[in-house]
Amino acid sequence: MGKKDFCNPKYYTNRELSWILFNHRVLNEARDKSIPLFERLKFLSITASNLDEFFMIRVASLKDMVHAGYEKTDISGMTPTQQLEALAKAIHELVERQYSTYNRSLVPKLEQSGLKILRQHEELTKEEAKYIDRYFEENIYPVLTPMAVDSSRPFPLIRNKTLNIGAMMHKKTSKEELEFATVQVPDVLDRIVALPTDGKARKVILLEEIIERNIHKLFLNYDIICAHPFRIMRNADLTIEEDEAADLLKEIERQLKKRQWGEAIRLEIEHGCDRRLLHFLTEELHMEEQNIYEIEGPLDLTVLMKIYGLEGYEQLKTPKYIPQPVPELPAGCNLFEEIRKGDILLHHPYQTFEPVVNFIRQAAKDPDVLAIKQTLYRVSGNSPIIAALAQAAENGKQVTVLVELKARFDEENNIVWAKMLEKAGCHVIYGLVGLKTHSKITLVVRREQDGIRRYVHLGTGNYNDATAKLYTDIGLLTCSESIGEDATAVFNMLSGYSEPLFWNKLSLAPLWLKEKFLNLIQREKQFAQEGKDAHIIAKINSLCDRDIIAALYEAGAAGVKIELIVRGICSLKVGIKGVSDNITVRSIVGNFLEHSRIFYFENGGDYEIYCGSADWMPRNLERRVEILFPIDRPELKEKLLHILNCQLKDNVKASVLQADGTYVKVDKRGKSLFQSQEVFCREAIEAAKAETRNNPLAARKFVPEMHQK
Repeated sequence: MGKKDFCNPKYYTNRELSWILFNHRVLNEARDKSIPLFERLKFLSITASNLDEFFMIRVASLKDMVHAGYEKTDISGMTPTQQLEALAKAIHELVERQYSTYNRSLVPKLEQSGLKILRQHEELTKEEAKYIDRYFEENIYPVLTPMAVDSSRPFPLIRNKTLNIGAMMHKKTSKEELEFATVQVPDVLDRIVALPTDGKARKVILLEEIIERNIHKLFLNYDIICAHPFRIMRNADLTIEEDEAADLLKEIERQLKKRQWGEAIRLEIEHGCDRRLLHFLTEELHMEEQNIYEIEGPLDLTVLMKIYGLEGYEQLKTPKYIPQPVPELPAGCNLFEEIRKGDILLHHPYQTFEPVVNFIRQAAKDPDVLAIKQTLYRVSGNSPIIAALAQAAENGKQVTVLVELKARFDEENNIVWAKMLEKAGCHVIYGLVGLKTHSKITLVVRREQDGIRRYVHLGTGNYNDATAKLYTDIGLLTCSESIGEDATAVFNMLSGYSEPLFWNKLSLAPLWLKEKFLNLIQREKQFAQEGKDAHIIAKINSLCDRDIIAALYEAGAAGVKIELIVRGICSLKVGIKGVSDNITVRSIVGNFLEHSRIFYFENGGDYEIYCGSADWMPRNLERRVEILFPIDRPELKEKLLHILNCQLKDNVKASVLQADGTYVKVDKRGKSLFQSQEVFCREAIEAAKAETRNNPLAARKFVPEMHQK
């Protein structure tokens, strides 16, 4: 029997089609009747936002490949053209399911709950129509810019992701020739407009319906034949020639302006629209039929987040969870003293992100701190970390910040922060040519009685205090000498050209990390071949690196038990005889976004656990600066193993990958329900309560509140 080729394309799933399956899993949360109604709206909104980004980047990238004549196949054996054809079919099915969920399930439930979303302006009563018309004239009309198309006025540049209303009309004096006009629905105005109520059920109408009703007032000399909302998606994948750019910051600013005017790759238009209008838009936008989506419902379902934000419906939402204090870091403590007692593990959002912010704040004010160095990939709009770094520089500290300008869709935000930090006196680095710096690391250098000591924070998630309340991530605070030395080497490598001769504890992409993972997987395979227990558990966001998957297949075939917790893309297939019999894959989609990366290796009984910023994707392992760090303290290793085991036990929010490539919710018949995110919330609250009993001062800051009933 010949040796198996673990790289055979038939053993792999296309990454783009796998992503569509992930968005279906998010959509399933919107369809789950056991979830509070407004939470279901939120999940449906997320599927729409996800799909927008998928088109702007992934579909756009495939189209670029086709235009360039690139016909190389992916790991599953599909050419870019074949991928686009398969995606068109899959996305149309997804969109149909989105709007079926909205129209047949959510809208009727909202009406039963006392909130009616008017689908068409024709549904208005006389009084409501009068109110809406006055509202249009007073609040909307002054903001609008109607744009006609004729021989002197060419088809306008329709901006990416904007909602517009297209109309076909003819002059009142001449009814022979149809003309096109469009008006952008202004995003500076609220898209949800509440109608006057008599105290009973509330009614709202969408802004585009009001404009469509009154569009004749914008073209007084014309008869309107038809008017329909439409929206286009453009290629937003930036092409940055870093080697040729004299100033990376200026080059990215220049490219950002182009994002609004990239090639049109999707057209959404109201279902049942006038065919003449659709034909005109299709011709002008050079739109292929497979990229036209006729929508039965409101275009751009991200508007549902606005509905979610309406006041007065708290009973239809999941009670808000408040991240809990970290027991090892009592209120008002000196963080440096506490870290010296031993490494501290942070589990967000179950535990507050505040210690990470305070780590920078205390360092900024501490007279003994000499230097602060940090990488920033995505930060919040009004970041307290940015403010603390600026204050540190003003206080005379040496502050070095790597701001990753190429963080997709955060480029503009990061440019603003980079300029502000430079003005405050920070030394700002704009990443490495050809690589994104995705690692999450902070180094604080402090002068102490026994000499210089280095304090380090390492994380799996961004230094973003806003998303830290929504994303599950792991952080480590340590003053380990070996990690401190490695952290210094990381920043020397990022700011200069020096590569260390060796690493003590950390493993970095793109030079060493992939080899590290392959060696760890190979070691488990050897243990299995020796008849010893061999076990791998990996919790990641995405898995599509062929070398890693082939190594997992090889290890699994040798007898290694492999349990994967993969939230999103998974190109690995399960259930292939002699290849992946020993591999299971599950995906958890819950109230919080699963974002942490945790890796467990049995190691012959002396198990090792690592956390890191990288997924098992080629971009993370080969084209980004990423960091993997070990957890050495035994009680912290136990905590992480507990997290993994809880996720493997989850039978409420987990879906399991089947041999046919589908995902199926765990069968919980006859079993007690186990929801890992709920368990982590309860445990964080109990740990905080125990700390308040031991430390009365901590009680002043402790406000327990569960996120689930």
